[in-house]
Amino acid sequence: MSALKNRDGLLWGFVPSTTKNPRHSAYHQKTVIKRIENLDYVDAVKLLAQRAGLAVPEGKSNDGLTRLRTRIYEANREAAKFYNKFLYTPQGKDGLDYLKGRHLTDKTIIHFGLGYSPKSRFELVNCLKKKGFTESELIQANLANRSDKGYLFDRFSDRVMFPIIDLRGNVIAFGGRIMSDIKPKYLNTSDTPAFNKSRNLFALQFAKNKANGQLILVEGYMDVIALHQAGFENAVATLGTSLTNEQATIIKRYCEEVVICYDSDEAGQKATSRAISILRPTGLRIRILKVPSGKDPDEFISSYGEQGPARFRMLLEKSGNDADYRLQNLRAKYDLDITEQRVEFLTNAAKLISTFENSIEQDIYTAKLAEELDVSKDAISRQVQRFYKKKSRDENIRVQREIRDNLSAKNDRINIEKASNLRAAHAEETLLAIIMYDPGAAMKIFKRLPPEKFVTSFNRKVYETLKKHADAGYDFTLTDISGEFSNEEISSITRILASVPKEINSDEASDVCIRVLEEEAQKLTPEQKANADAQTLREQIKKLKEKKK
Repeated sequence: MSALKNRDGLLWGFVPSTTKNPRHSAYHQKTVIKRIENLDYVDAVKLLAQRAGLAVPEGKSNDGLTRLRTRIYEANREAAKFYNKFLYTPQGKDGLDYLKGRHLTDKTIIHFGLGYSPKSRFELVNCLKKKGFTESELIQANLANRSDKGYLFDRFSDRVMFPIIDLRGNVIAFGGRIMSDIKPKYLNTSDTPAFNKSRNLFALQFAKNKANGQLILVEGYMDVIALHQAGFENAVATLGTSLTNEQATIIKRYCEEVVICYDSDEAGQKATSRAISILRPTGLRIRILKVPSGKDPDEFISSYGEQGPARFRMLLEKSGNDADYRLQNLRAKYDLDITEQRVEFLTNAAKLISTFENSIEQDIYTAKLAEELDVSKDAISRQVQRFYKKKSRDENIRVQREIRDNLSAKNDRINIEKASNLRAAHAEETLLAIIMYDPGAAMKIFKRLPPEKFVTSFNRKVYETLKKHADAGYDFTLTDISGEFSNEEISSITRILASVPKEINSDEASDVCIRVLEEEAQKLTPEQKANADAQTLREQIKKLKEKKK
């Protein structure tokens, strides 16, 4: 038997070190990891491989992106160590005083790996460069920015640092709270090839094993940490954004019930309503915890000293469901003794009840409302059904519009020419993916297709960069070219790779795409058409007809 430990050195369980059938051993280990870590099958495999120092094969096309992610994880891990060590230096005193002033213990600070970023804008960059990280890797990790004069400087400065850790224990990003009056108060890592703020939750790596069917959703890092320190280790938070559909799906994976505990101010109430609308379609039970006197959970627990955890436990046990919460909030806006306002409340209440997907729940709240206000249940029920049918129609229209927008590239902010050149842009993207998938096919494409045949500027820039690297004898994976593009542009290139199947027939697809670009290059632009004489237009029409034959 071999002991299996987590990153904090805590004993989790035992995994048989030998077995007659190695396949059974691997399966058993994956099963144990799935049960102990609460991971899905793929993540369990990756965690085992990671602990063994092995890379999980992800296909030739993803090699570059996988290497870049690994380097970002390594850079972030070193940065977290740097920030944590700096917190306990004389220069980090402001950060440590802040954390101690929020009643955090040394054990909690160590548990969450909290740290402090120096006021100097070069200390982390210099430290990581000495450890072998390139400027490109530091920029891709969003640990550093490049100045107008070309030098690199730390992204985070004079901030208490909160490492964001994924389910496999990788440091994927940071949140930083400023110690001065400079805005923004909180600065978070932007999306990188290793991090997407919409698909992660702060402290989920701890909370998932303490959920016991329930997660507490709060707004900020300090709320989460204060709750964990007080014994509520099932608390999580979003990462500087409103709750997303992806995060709701993740929450659903680890619990049956979520307790929303946001601030009670107007902004907090709006955020609560939005979170309810996102969580409800997942089928989760939803409860709302309202902290008295407009305090957040951290302030509430601190204000009662040793009694803080017990007081919060009472609030948690008394929290009501989301339907009652929303109806109570709606009711508070009206004077029900005034007929007009009574009618308006009932109409809006029927609209709210229509959003409940469960017909039994609709019926229960319709009956409850009718009894409380002495109104016919049938009248309210008919109004509920009208709103429900309208909502269904509106949702169908919204989905159709979203599909059209995605297909038309209307919302593409990186390649703004794509929407008006869809045929060419799709051909260009397929070629770019083939080049990064298949170096052999890439050299054939480079010989046949000059960059000027690309119609859209962004795709042409990517193509020219890949060709430049190839001509110089360098590799031209995503990792190798990443230093020449912004984070947003790299994300766009990553989406291109994800949209083209790896199993594509490189030669056949290349032929088709190059032919498309040659045809598109022969088409005249609206400006060219306006200035062309009749003979030029006739020749252009003739060429297009011949191509169709």
